[in-house]
Amino acid sequence: MRRRPGALRPCEIVMDLRQLQYFVCLFEEGNVTRAARRLNVVQPALSMQIAKLEAELNEKLFERSSQGMIPTAAGRTMYRLFLPILRDIAAAKQEISNLSGRISGHVAIGLIASVTQSALSQTVERFSSQYPSVELDVTEGYTANFVEQVTTGQLDIALINRSRKKLALTTEDILQEEMVLVSGTAQGPAIVEPVRLADLSRYRLVIPSKRHGLRAVLEQEMEAQGIDLKPKLEIDSLISIAELVARTDWVTVLPSIGVHRGLADGTLRAHRIVDPAIARTLAWIHNPRRPLSLAAVRFMEIMNERLLEAARSTSSVTADHHAQ
Repeated sequence: MRRRPGALRPCEIVMDLRQLQYFVCLFEEGNVTRAARRLNVVQPALSMQIAKLEAELNEKLFERSSQGMIPTAAGRTMYRLFLPILRDIAAAKQEISNLSGRISGHVAIGLIASVTQSALSQTVERFSSQYPSVELDVTEGYTANFVEQVTTGQLDIALINRSRKKLALTTEDILQEEMVLVSGTAQGPAIVEPVRLADLSRYRLVIPSKRHGLRAVLEQEMEAQGIDLKPKLEIDSLISIAELVARTDWVTVLPSIGVHRGLADGTLRAHRIVDPAIARTLAWIHNPRRPLSLAAVRFMEIMNERLLEAARSTSSVTADHHAQ
């Protein structure tokens, strides 16, 4: 069989799995010393493999500077393209290993802040006890970033605030939760019940910025009602928002789970919003082209149980406040 002009023979492609692993590690660490330590190899061995890879690709992958190893455009592209491949290989090895009944491997997870504060520690405690051979890599962040990271393979799964926009990802809704007006019990303003959406402008309102998925949920409902949302203060940290509201006359609009500690200890009070009510939907997302590992499925199951427990708990507290 004659070879097409310009086609590569198999022997001409010498890039191997080890070189890709070295490249990804150096890309993520940005420093040869740290990358070599993480890989448990000597620095010259790492540098040699990177040099071979650059020669094979005929592309410079890093610029060496006083700040460390800075990826070039080719390096950034290579990381985006090859990271999912390495994750798929690791997942395949993990699934084969799991055939023996022992669940192991690595799971990269993205969680929004309201979830990490209410359910992460107990979920990790239980999961690690049941599956000690699984390595977890949990990142806290924003819905929009997680959608991109799951799409590109940087994350295996992520729990997000689902918007009305359709995603090219597998989406599994797990919980719809009411968003409430939250005030402090000590210095909070007198809240006129029932709280209507249009009444929020009466109060000193602090909410997350437009980067935050919860802000998107709130704005979508406000826009649907023809209401212009003009918060007086924006803070992305839910913990900081809760602390500010508990000590002052500021109020906020958040899901009950996001402020469950303040509701439980009595420093915060929740008020239901009506006309209309606002709800956010928590959903898992993962890439349909990459099958979920058994470890990821088990983590999702445990997290789902914990979130439902937290939702039931905060719902009862909110009902008590409303009845008072």
